[in-house]
Amino acid sequence: MATLPSFLELYRELIASPSVSCLDAHWDTSNKIVIGKLAGWFELLGFTVQVNELEAQRGKFNMLASYYPDGVSSGGLLLSGHTDTVPWDEGRWSQDPFTLTERDGRLYGLGSADMKGFFAFVLEVLRDLDLTKLSKPLHILATADEETSMAGAREIDRFHGLKPDYAIIGEPTSMTPVIMHKGHMSESIRVTGKSGHSSNPAAGINAIEVMHDVITELRQIQTRFAERYCDHHFAVPYPTLNLGSIHGGDAANRICACCELHIDMRPLPGMQLNEMYELIDERLAEVKQKYPGAVALTHLHAPIPGYRCAEDAELVDIATVITGNAAEPANYCTEAPFIQAVTPQTIILGPGSIAQAHQPDEYIEVKEIAPALAQLSRLIHQLTAAPAPV
Repeated sequence: MATLPSFLELYRELIASPSVSCLDAHWDTSNKIVIGKLAGWFELLGFTVQVNELEAQRGKFNMLASYYPDGVSSGGLLLSGHTDTVPWDEGRWSQDPFTLTERDGRLYGLGSADMKGFFAFVLEVLRDLDLTKLSKPLHILATADEETSMAGAREIDRFHGLKPDYAIIGEPTSMTPVIMHKGHMSESIRVTGKSGHSSNPAAGINAIEVMHDVITELRQIQTRFAERYCDHHFAVPYPTLNLGSIHGGDAANRICACCELHIDMRPLPGMQLNEMYELIDERLAEVKQKYPGAVALTHLHAPIPGYRCAEDAELVDIATVITGNAAEPANYCTEAPFIQAVTPQTIILGPGSIAQAHQPDEYIEVKEIAPALAQLSRLIHQLTAAPAPV
């Protein structure tokens, strides 16, 4: 009879299977191998497994492993994580990013913290759990493309009947409960002008000059955000708008015919995303009137709203007591707004540090492993009403 690999072997196999998500097709890979491994391991433990190919991203997959006690079809706990990683910086790693390497009290590898390693933790905790002793359902969700479009989390409603009482997303928080974060919107503003010889600027429409007017208005939006909105939970207590990337023109002696600007906006939890777009439309109305048809805004990916779990929620209290860490906000964005659609009591809590995410030589401290396993075990037992571990 097949048995579950050891904790380090689980970790090793997950890290060894590339599952990069990136808007650049050169980097982007399927997560099928990782999903296949997870599906097989959870089936070994006695879970019923469903795997869905994404409708929005063919070749990418979500997995839901579930155990329902007899006669119980709802409630319980959902543990969730994403199976993809960001691209790696070639030449900047001290070792192969796809080989789990233990050195100096650390486990190095792409996804060791963010966040393939979370699944190794979950599997290790469940290794000796008698599922027949559960009083409430237990689910494990593995998603695709969190690092780009969050396409996987957007399709969790395809797992019909998923109705947990609580959800924990295992992003690396150093086992500190995270209960709120801003949203994320990435937009492209494209100005289409009219080319011509630079010796006669009036004969064309210079897209760079028009973009200058656009940027002037966007800078006013930055000021408006700071004046109109405030949430003191965050170090930066207002929505932000960042001018991230700009490209335009092809020669000094030509009137620029096209200029494109990419911006990033971070709405506060509870903000309607339409507020952001309406403010842009309002500020750019005069520029659009002056240059009809020249200015267009498109999404680089579908917008992600902000997220907030009630500070007095039962799950927050339980996680705070078990981990000994007070709940806090985060600056980064996660799948929480989409997971929260299946249960309001959703928090972000996992082993490893977010400081290690998205950089060369990503690692998790070996000394973090045992305490994190113990805390996850207590959370699972308490939230599924399983007998306490001996």
